[in-house]
Amino acid sequence: MKARLALFHPLLAGATLKDRLLACAGALAGIGLTGLICTLVFGHSTAVPLIVAPMGASAVLLFAVPASPLAQPWSVVGGNMLSALSGVVVSHVVPDPFLASGLAVALAILVMSLTRCLHPPGGAAALTAVVGGAAVKDLGFLFPFMPVAVNSVALVALAILFHKMARHNYPHRPAAPAPSSHKTTDAPPALRAGFTTQDIDAALADMHETLDIDRGDLDSLLRQVEQRALLRSHGEVRCADIMSKDVVMLDAASSVAEAKDLLLRHELRALPVVSAAGVLLGVVGHAEVESGTLAPIPAATARPQDAAINLLPVLTSGETHDVVITDAQNHVLGIVSSTDLLAALGKSLLWQGR
Repeated sequence: MKARLALFHPLLAGATLKDRLLACAGALAGIGLTGLICTLVFGHSTAVPLIVAPMGASAVLLFAVPASPLAQPWSVVGGNMLSALSGVVVSHVVPDPFLASGLAVALAILVMSLTRCLHPPGGAAALTAVVGGAAVKDLGFLFPFMPVAVNSVALVALAILFHKMARHNYPHRPAAPAPSSHKTTDAPPALRAGFTTQDIDAALADMHETLDIDRGDLDSLLRQVEQRALLRSHGEVRCADIMSKDVVMLDAASSVAEAKDLLLRHELRALPVVSAAGVLLGVVGHAEVESGTLAPIPAATARPQDAAINLLPVLTSGETHDVVITDAQNHVLGIVSSTDLLAALGKSLLWQGR
């Protein structure tokens, strides 16, 4: 049984059997439809290959690792087309096929690197331009554009449609860091501590390796790892252990004056708003009071049994200073503020240092 499961152990980080089956379906649809589209464009003439072999390798990247920088639209289209063009140029200048083959692939790597469209199947496109036979040779400088560019554009368009239907992020864009909630140039609080992008660059330089991952994705991944390590170290403290239980709340029918009085008298930044049945409707703060509408905004919530450290991303985002602790029926049980969490973490670190 273990040996059977090992067959599906992902070679790439994050991959699952479901992802691989989805990639198979994508490649099946992508290559099949690309061939059909090119048949409609070129007709059934044997003078032009309907689909070139490097498209199979491009399909692997497009459907199996769509987050890779090597699988993005410009990498696929530019990489294949410019590499094929490099191969055609070399084949016209260098008569020896063996020397031309090596030079074509080498030139393709250089051109793709300079134009920021590195795509491994481009090497195959360059090689095909040299050793592809009479049909490719007869096409000459038309080969990089038809069929290579047409194949590539069709395959990328189909990949975009496929991943949209599968709800994947393609073309892949790394998640942008949240801006400062105070509309200043400072980074959000969670990004000011720990490692920096300069640290990532220095570590990559020390490794002397090229990784197939966007720098932004690497930053996000490392911060997730950092967060999980922190959770494992301090996950024993629960929200119920540190929450304030004597919660000052506002009835949904209360007036603006009553809300303002409670905020000022108790020196609070926000008040939970509850219905007549005691169900949480949202929160109001000074901004809502000043607007005069008292329309509750969504509240950040958690359960009593949740690990308190889980609240760290919310309370350091700059968007809220309090998390409302509720039961399964959404009744208010308590509140954890950024001060409560800071005090708990400080005490935990103090005990660890002893």
